[in-house]
Amino acid sequence: MAIAIIFLVLLLIGAPIGVALGLAGVIGMYETGGISFAALGSSKIFHGLNIFPFLAMPFFILAGEIMNHTGITARLMLLAQALVGHFRGGLAHSNMVASVFFSGITGAATADAAAFGRTLVPEMVKQGYSRPYACAVTAAGSIIGPTIPPSGLMVVYGSLMGVSIGGLFATGILPGILICLVCMAIIAAFARRKNLPKSEERASLKQILVHFRGSIFALLMPLIILGGIVTGIVTPTEAASIAVAYALFVGLVIYRNLSLGMLVHLLIRTAQITAVIYLIIGAASIFGWWLSFNQIPQAIATFISALSDNPNVILLLIIGFLLLVGMIMDINAMLIILAPLLIPMTQQMGMDPLHAGIIFILALNISLMTPPIGACLFVLSSVTGEKLEKISVELTPFLIGQLALLLIFAFSPSITLFIPRLLGY
Repeated sequence: MAIAIIFLVLLLIGAPIGVALGLAGVIGMYETGGISFAALGSSKIFHGLNIFPFLAMPFFILAGEIMNHTGITARLMLLAQALVGHFRGGLAHSNMVASVFFSGITGAATADAAAFGRTLVPEMVKQGYSRPYACAVTAAGSIIGPTIPPSGLMVVYGSLMGVSIGGLFATGILPGILICLVCMAIIAAFARRKNLPKSEERASLKQILVHFRGSIFALLMPLIILGGIVTGIVTPTEAASIAVAYALFVGLVIYRNLSLGMLVHLLIRTAQITAVIYLIIGAASIFGWWLSFNQIPQAIATFISALSDNPNVILLLIIGFLLLVGMIMDINAMLIILAPLLIPMTQQMGMDPLHAGIIFILALNISLMTPPIGACLFVLSSVTGEKLEKISVELTPFLIGQLALLLIFAFSPSITLFIPRLLGY
């Protein structure tokens, strides 16, 4: 209990999540076995990071940074607007479609929320949308990025739990697309009531083809990554390095707007982002070891099992727990700590590892946009200056729709695993 209080106090005073996890873990180890145990902290960090597939993460991040800084953003938005801009609420629909396109570039919900919060939200407000609604649409679409491959969360989960990362990538395709379609349906359902604006004229086939040609190299990246992994030609780590080479080719040869100075800046930024993620993973490894040593995971599992012996109820409890903790902690850290704790319970229930993995990832992603303290809400509030409570009210229909989808995928393994089984996983 004392360690939990220390951890919460560190969070409340504004300590970074990696620092809070690491300090609480080391103090817990010292309390358990003295200085000799606390000295094991560095080795736990090393073992937590000494996982070969983790090498894929900085490569995916760098590829996304390069693609994002070579004019891809504007091209993808123009294509999305040409495809769906003529509908009522066209820019809101474009926001969702662009989130699907961007999933192959960023793969991070908060990154998408920040990028669209600076670009799309002001444009939506300019065209007549209320700022809270524009923020809500952006928050709802932001979780598509880390659901459709490539996804950093899937790399972390697959590496830790020994599950096929390619299989996880394949499992995320259908949920990501359906999240987009459900959100677009919600936009359409409320479009007339909210009097959402629409484009004066529909884009011609020629205009669509022009925008598609301008975006084709960005759209090909996720196909190259997933295709190489699924066919067994490359491993996820090799696919990530190929993605960097492809992004460099697009920036240097195709668009010719990637300078040496910009590349150095992007390498530094990639190192900074990767360092933060690896700090969290390493610190979570210490904290996770302390939890395991004190048999806290077993106690939590016993508590959940004692509440019910019905597998469906247990699955609902797990989902609710993930949604709750994902609102208040970094989801990478939560995945590292909670997956070894909760996945054995899903295995006892007979769940396929890919099925359990995508449910974990979906629940943690949705928690990022869940009021009152979802991370994407805070990002959008800080970027746009809009109040959290106003965004939360407009977000409610989207949240209900995404939670309904989560439950459908949780209790319909045949739907969830359709694509990975089709691809041989």
